[in-house]
Amino acid sequence: MSNHHQLIIIGSGPAGFTAGIYGSRANLDTVVFEGNQPGGQLTITTEVENFPGFENGITGPELMDVLRKQAARFGAKSIFENISEVNFSVYPFILKSDNNKEYSADAVIIATGASARLLNAKAEVTYWGRGISACATCDGFFYRNLKVYVVGGGDTALEEANYLTHFASSVTIIHRRQEFRASKIMIDKAKNNPKIDFILDSVIDEYLGEMKGPFANLTGIRLKNVQTGELSEVPADGVFIAIGHTPNSSIFKDMLDMDDEGYLITKGKSSYTNIPGVFACGDVQDRTYRQAVTAAGSGCMAAIDAERWLGEHGNSL
Repeated sequence: MSNHHQLIIIGSGPAGFTAGIYGSRANLDTVVFEGNQPGGQLTITTEVENFPGFENGITGPELMDVLRKQAARFGAKSIFENISEVNFSVYPFILKSDNNKEYSADAVIIATGASARLLNAKAEVTYWGRGISACATCDGFFYRNLKVYVVGGGDTALEEANYLTHFASSVTIIHRRQEFRASKIMIDKAKNNPKIDFILDSVIDEYLGEMKGPFANLTGIRLKNVQTGELSEVPADGVFIAIGHTPNSSIFKDMLDMDDEGYLITKGKSSYTNIPGVFACGDVQDRTYRQAVTAAGSGCMAAIDAERWLGEHGNSL
């Protein structure tokens, strides 16, 4: 297989695979580099019930496998390598993978996503997706009439807490300080909500639970008071970490325009970056919605933008 392609998509997940579907259906020679986490963040999500078309829900890995197969049906090829270096100052664009293979492309779509910032508390990996989440709008429904905690002190944390009160029996915000970074209106809204409690000056020291066969099930958390060092255990059905996301954009630094947090900046309502022929979609450029369906929609936009750009500017094939 030639290492030159009309369209290279960096990253999988709903954005990357949807771009792959649209790119390959447009008869572009399309390759999807699936990266270090094939299928993206949804592969560590147990149930997805808010993606259109799946009346009874679908697991994250199953959804990604369906999208992968749909892209492959139209000719998109998946390469299970991670792109670690790019050169957008030459044309065709040059990309290198971790195993030192070099590829070139007439157009590139970046769909590298974002990673939730974690606490790195004990057993966090064990219970991730099994009681620990970073997305209330994705998973809040599963905690109807249950006791949940939200970790964080910014607007996102308080927004997530208020949202979760529509489902959970109680929501407790855990914050390592007394003061919140959130806006006053969000603080007042949370404090005035009778279903929201606060545990301040505290952090999660360890997640507690039990194993049911091969599966882990969160049952509680061990808290540590940062002022006194005192440890305490409380029952918990779910924990939502809301301390922000980090866009996976570091390899594009000093090449592509990005904001202070590293989210790629696209022009207007398009997927165009500041470099013609390079497009961005999904969570790497979306700091607002971060949903599978919005990522898929932006992947469609990026593929259509790339197809039109290639049609107007030609390519080297």
